[in-house]
Amino acid sequence: MPSTPGYSAGEKSPNRVILDQITDKWSIAVLAALCERPLRFNEVRRQLGGVTQKALTQCLRRLERNGIVARRVLSGSPIAVEYSVTPLGVTLKEPFMALNQWTLDHMAEVHRAQDVFDTRRMDEAA
Repeated sequence: MPSTPGYSAGEKSPNRVILDQITDKWSIAVLAALCERPLRFNEVRRQLGGVTQKALTQCLRRLERNGIVARRVLSGSPIAVEYSVTPLGVTLKEPFMALNQWTLDHMAEVHRAQDVFDTRRMDEAA
């Protein structure tokens, strides 16, 4: 199979590191939530459901470090933090929407493939 131009699959390749950080378990969901509007930490957490405080904190820090999310401390009592998508982060919206659409378009095919695989594995184990 020909290689994808500009993509290096090596464990330490720069693009793989960034891809790993923006496509991990929670990043796409966080970006989808923040593309709607800026949100406070607990608002993000409620929208995602099931994410731990630690996992969300790590995800937001990674996205902030990569310039995809901005963190802003809101003055007042109590002090709050608001997260928003940066202009760089907005550039991910279209490819992530396309990826999401792909999953919707091919969900039935993927489920059939999973069923075939699982059946074959069970038959092999018997």
